[in-house]
Amino acid sequence: MTKAPQHLNSMRRMLLAGSCTTALMLHAPAMAQDLNFLFPVSEIQERLTVRPFTVADWRGSRADGDRTSRVTLSYDDGSVMLAKFAPAPPNGGVFNNEPRYEVAAYVVQTLFLDEDEYVVPPTVMRAFPLEFVLAHMPGERPTFREAPGSVLVALSYWLIGVTPENFWDPERARSDSVYARHVANFNILTHVIRHTDANVGNFLISEHHERPRVYSVDNGVAFRSRESNRGTMWRDLQVERLPRGTVERLRQITYEGLTAALGVLVEFEVRDGTLVQVSPGPNMSRGRGVRRSAERIQLGLTDGEIRDVEQRIRNLVRDVDRGRLQLF
Repeated sequence: MTKAPQHLNSMRRMLLAGSCTTALMLHAPAMAQDLNFLFPVSEIQERLTVRPFTVADWRGSRADGDRTSRVTLSYDDGSVMLAKFAPAPPNGGVFNNEPRYEVAAYVVQTLFLDEDEYVVPPTVMRAFPLEFVLAHMPGERPTFREAPGSVLVALSYWLIGVTPENFWDPERARSDSVYARHVANFNILTHVIRHTDANVGNFLISEHHERPRVYSVDNGVAFRSRESNRGTMWRDLQVERLPRGTVERLRQITYEGLTAALGVLVEFEVRDGTLVQVSPGPNMSRGRGVRRSAERIQLGLTDGEIRDVEQRIRNLVRDVDRGRLQLF
């Protein structure tokens, strides 16, 4: 077969991208919570975790050959949804590719933010057949030797209507209380999880001026990860004031609650050499983030990582009580 000229391939990709974007907007349901989300959070999670789909488009997140991909998922009801597809490395985690950190960041925010103020888009871990992944990403390998037929993937909702431009504006934070609340909730989350990668594109703001939600969309370098060489600015609090309601919810978080939410994030049974997701059972090892046996694979935060989160929350609340941080 004759290979099409490069400019024609590029044009076809542009047309496909445009048609996918149009389809996304046409199928946006009325109950979507705002213009950055096509569906309610619970439905997005269900679509990412268990619902079957076919692939309408597959391309690198930023460029061809990226470690992660932007995938257009097409469902039986005619709807489509964009997702970030990030295969786990062999054995389940390395620097800058820690699926358990990505999911933990999503879960931590649920403990003190309502859905309409989430900072991290819905993120799950899902196992895919090796042959499916190889068809789109040649060279990928099974994640675990116990399950040679599967690849573990961090699958995240791909936000629409967002940009990395001017997501942080100190002057606006002083004068615009709506923006101030959103950027403060964002910064509280990045501080609590010890986000250590200020790479351009990791942080986004809604393009809708009247609802300026701020997001953190890449959270694999966090918790006890070593630092990125792109800066660590959002590991610390940059905002001058915090939402009173958010701080009050932080006060209610306990070590026991953190352990219940983060100790076991996902669990799989090994069946005929493949990973099958099951309801989480008891923690197989509090000192390990990736826990493995011949029959089970389990991922979560270690007890030390959980205690770090608890301590950062306690320190933040203490600084509020001592007057070191302002509330509004």
